Amino acid sequence: MQVYSEGTDLANDALSLEAVTKRFGDFTALASVDLHLPRGEMTCFLGPSGCGKTTLLRLIAGLEAPTSGRIRLSGQDITDQPAHKRQLGMVFQSLALFPHLSVAENVSYALRVRGHAKAERRQKAQQLLELVQMPDVADRHISQLSGGQRQRVAIARALALEPDLFLLDEPLSALDAKLREEMQVEFKLLQQRLGITTILVTHDQREAMTMADRVVVLNGGEVQQVGTPLEIYRRPANAFVADFIGTSNLIDCEVVDSHHVRAHGHTLAVAELPDGLAPGAAASVSIRPEDVRVHAPTGDGGLPDRGAGCLDGTVAFIRDVGQSVELYIDCGDLRLSSHVPPRDKPDVGQGDRVAVELPAAACRVLGP
Repeated sequence: MQVYSEGTDLANDALSLEAVTKRFGDFTALASVDLHLPRGEMTCFLGPSGCGKTTLLRLIAGLEAPTSGRIRLSGQDITDQPAHKRQLGMVFQSLALFPHLSVAENVSYALRVRGHAKAERRQKAQQLLELVQMPDVADRHISQLSGGQRQRVAIARALALEPDLFLLDEPLSALDAKLREEMQVEFKLLQQRLGITTILVTHDQREAMTMADRVVVLNGGEVQQVGTPLEIYRRPANAFVADFIGTSNLIDCEVVDSHHVRAHGHTLAVAELPDGLAPGAAASVSIRPEDVRVHAPTGDGGLPDRGAGCLDGTVAFIRDVGQSVELYIDCGDLRLSSHVPPRDKPDVGQGDRVAVELPAAACRVLGP
């Protein structure tokens, strides 16, 4: 399994994890994790609940100690370094702002703890509030701010000590959907402007696809794949990634030869096979719904024949969700979904016979 995408430059690491393992008693939360995160990028740790992403973030922050393995920040071994000595900024899901302090006092709190003069703290707080586009709220109390404003204050506070690494633990999860999407874009633009190396923990695939330069997909305490959002989506490393990221038609199959597989009695053409899969091997095919093409009957009522990868089916259900139309097609005991823009919807209805085309170039064969 290819965990890293091609062309990954391991010499430009801001953060490296080498065979990091974390156990809690008999439970292994993380198993021999190797990661190399380039400086200046935003990396998202993505996976289902319990996959180990928050534990991994806490190890990097120094809030937990690894059972084995090493953690290096800009080449320096920080494995045994306490959290307060690591040059990190962190925003928690709860934000953890002080309600009895003003906005400026919250932002500059870390500077106050480190003994910086009051005038210096005030100046730094004002600079950071301008950075997060809140220049006029320095003297307000936290209770006077909206959810989005509190989020920005937490970000400004985490930036006060000019950290080498910025850690975010699902910081947008408490916001409503519209504000959350606005903050995703705002924070990504801020991160790009600052060029600060950032790690974001999320279970939200859309958030990861929107914000990340690269995504680390975890499951069961193991790294499944590392790559850009588009690589993860278009070239999943295994069936778990294909199923977890976005929506996919995932079809069990058997390899016929280097360009064909057999699935549910149908022969499908594919562009390539992963290494190590010989004829007769069990595998699965992943094809995204937007790549599945549905063809209405021809003028004489027959179905178009487009060769291997074109199946006869019946429309089981149609759902119009505004930005796309979703068609669910039964091809014998195989159900496939197709998503098309409203303007491209074929002229078919529920119960109609159709031809379903699965283009070879879009069929990704995955090992067991």
